[in-house]
Amino acid sequence: MMGSQMIALTDHSNSESEPTGISLSELAQGWAKYWSTPGTPFWWRAAPPASGPWPSLPKSADVVVIGAGFTGLSAALVLTRAGRQVALVDAGAPGFGASTRNGGQVGSGNQKFRVKTLIRMMGERKAIELLREGVEMLDGIEALVKQENIDCSFARCGRFRGAMRPEHYDSMARDMEDLRRYSGVDSFMVARQEQHKEIGTDLFYGGSLVPHDASLHPGRYHSGLLERVIEAGATVHGDAPVRGITTDNSSHIVHFDRAQIRARNILVATNGYTKNVGAFFRKRIVPIRSAQLTTEIIPAQTFARLMPTRRVYGNTNRVFFYFRPAPNENRLIWGGRANHFAKDTALAAYAHLARDVLRTFPALGDVKVAYAWSGLIGYTYDEFPHLGRSPEGIYYAMGYCGTGVSRSTHFGQKIALQMLGNARGRSAFDGLTFPSHVFHTLARPAMPLVEAWYRARDITGL
Repeated sequence: MMGSQMIALTDHSNSESEPTGISLSELAQGWAKYWSTPGTPFWWRAAPPASGPWPSLPKSADVVVIGAGFTGLSAALVLTRAGRQVALVDAGAPGFGASTRNGGQVGSGNQKFRVKTLIRMMGERKAIELLREGVEMLDGIEALVKQENIDCSFARCGRFRGAMRPEHYDSMARDMEDLRRYSGVDSFMVARQEQHKEIGTDLFYGGSLVPHDASLHPGRYHSGLLERVIEAGATVHGDAPVRGITTDNSSHIVHFDRAQIRARNILVATNGYTKNVGAFFRKRIVPIRSAQLTTEIIPAQTFARLMPTRRVYGNTNRVFFYFRPAPNENRLIWGGRANHFAKDTALAAYAHLARDVLRTFPALGDVKVAYAWSGLIGYTYDEFPHLGRSPEGIYYAMGYCGTGVSRSTHFGQKIALQMLGNARGRSAFDGLTFPSHVFHTLARPAMPLVEAWYRARDITGL
C-alpha cells in the first residue's frame, strides 16, 4: 500500500522492444557508428526511475536529505520512522544516478585494501573494527531486503576474483587467510587447474572465492526502498537541483531555482553527483565515470560453460573489470572504468569493455550488445568512505569508491541514527579524517591519465 504520494513506476521486463546492438567483436574493433547512441541502463528495463508527479517543495522540514540514492533512501527511512519530517530531494528523477547504474554486486565493503595494508595504515585494533563492520554491511543489506520484503533478486551467490598473474594468486591466498583470521570471513582459493569449475576461461591464474558475497537487482532494490520511504511518510521531490546552502545560528536553508527549504538538519548523500552543496564537499569528492554493457540472451549451454556457478566476478588488475549474470537470465553484465577519452554518448566509450569480454570469453564474439551505459562513482583521496558532520554542521555520508551498494545502505542508516542521537549510530568509520586536496580542481581532468598509466602497468606487469 503506497503512502499519500504516488509515483509512476513502469515494468518493462517483458517488453518486446529490446534494443538491437552490434556484436561484441564489432564493438571491440570500433565499428560503433553502426549502432544507435547508448545510454539506458539494463536495470531500467524492469525498474525505470520514478517520473513523479512531484509535490511542491515545503517551506520547512526537520531534515532535508539531498540525494535520493541508496544512502538518502536508507537514511530517510530511519528518520521518517523515528517521527522526523523529511523532505528527500534529487536533482533528477530519484534513482537516475549510480544507485540504478551499478553492477549489483554486494560485498563486505572491505575490498579496497589488503588486510595487512589496512593494519599498517590503521593499526590492528582499528583495522579489525573496520573489517568487522564491513561484514555487518553485507549482513545488514540482506536483513533489510527481507524485513522490507523488497523483491530485488538478492542472492548469496559468492564472488570469484581471478588472478591476472601467478604472483597475484599467492598474494590473494595470504590476504584471504588474514581476512578469515581478523574478520571471520570464509573464503578459499581455486587453483588454475580447477578454475573451470567456476569460470570457463583460461585468462586467470586461479583465484579466490568468497562464498557469502551477494548480488541483487539495483533497479528493483532502489524502487523497493523508495516505496518504503514514501509509505513511511517522507515527501520525495525529483527534478529539484540544489543551488546552494546557507546556514544561520539555528538552521540551514537549502536553495532551489524558485524555492527554498529551512531545515533543522541537512544530510548530503550525493556521492559522485555532489554539486552546489559547499566547498567542503567539492574539495573531497572526485567523480569518476564507470561504464557497463549487457549482452543479449546467450544460449543456455554456452552460458553454463562460461559461468557454471553464476557468481559475481572480478580480477586483480589495478584498473579492474567486473561481471556477473543478469538475474534469472543468461545475459552477461560487464563493467569497468569508462573510456575518458571518448564521448560518453559514443559507443567508442565502451569498446574497451568489449575487448575485455573477448579476452576473457573469446567464444562470445558474435554475441550482440543490447545495452551500454555509464554513471558516476564518488572517489575520496584516501579511498575510504566517510560519514560525519561538516564544520557548517551539515551531515554527510559519501565516498564509496566503487563499492557502494552495501556501504551506502549501511552509511545511510548509521548517519540517520547519529542525527537522532541514537547510540546505535556509532561506526568504526567515525572520526576518520576526511582529506581534501589542494589541487582538487585538477583531479578530474588528471584521472584519465592516471588510469591510462595504471592500464599500462597492468599490461606490462610493472
